[in-house]
Amino acid sequence: MEETKKDLVVQPSSEREVTIFWAKEQFELDQRKAKVYACSTLVPKQYQNNIGNCIVALNMAKRMNCDELMIMQNLVIVHNVPTFEAKFAIACFNATGRYTAIKYKEVGERGKDSYGMIAYAIEKSTGDVCEGPAITIAMAKAEGWYAQNPKWKNIPDLMLRYRAASWFIRTTDPGVMMGFQTKEEVEDYTDYEEVADEQPLDIPMETNSETLNMEPQEAEAPEPKEEEKPQQEQPATDVKPMGKQKTPDIFG
Repeated sequence: MEETKKDLVVQPSSEREVTIFWAKEQFELDQRKAKVYACSTLVPKQYQNNIGNCIVALNMAKRMNCDELMIMQNLVIVHNVPTFEAKFAIACFNATGRYTAIKYKEVGERGKDSYGMIAYAIEKSTGDVCEGPAITIAMAKAEGWYAQNPKWKNIPDLMLRYRAASWFIRTTDPGVMMGFQTKEEVEDYTDYEEVADEQPLDIPMETNSETLNMEPQEAEAPEPKEEEKPQQEQPATDVKPMGKQKTPDIFG
């Protein structure tokens, strides 16, 4: 039973196995897959008609050993920063099989600034209890999250759990999130300036998929080099014979 759980997460043995860019054949295959996703309306808008974004998502899915559509549904752009949904990060941590599922315990007094959450899990190999930092309403106010994001006032329990879980994952097993922050963390930042949405470039699908035509094409005949070009006939000119010349006596 233990071996079956370990097989849920396969650790890659080399860099070649976790990237789509190491071989031409693999990259061409993923280009075709990216084109299919880009034509679908089931993927988020940032992937529709955008083969480049789909390629990045496919590469992330391969590196994280996750379903490709799952990555696209949970990789969110906030303030021009790619982030993961907190619930997705929690699911990835639980799927490693190295720990029990994340649980939470309350601290402080509900309704007061001291109220907060601590995320924890048990490491299966040792039985040790791993705990993350305590996240409280007082901390959220001190850091500016409470004033920046209205969700802290409307759904404080959920926000406390999401922040406690993301900090717990980052301090316990940071490789799970691949260095990404959660959507909720970036939404709480106060040092980002909102940028007005620019009109997207109207790039036709055919232009974005020019490299996807893998059918062999007849190569155009190269232009002949300068020395290989046939020489043009020179117009005839009147040439007069030189006539008989006197041989000089050089031997005296």
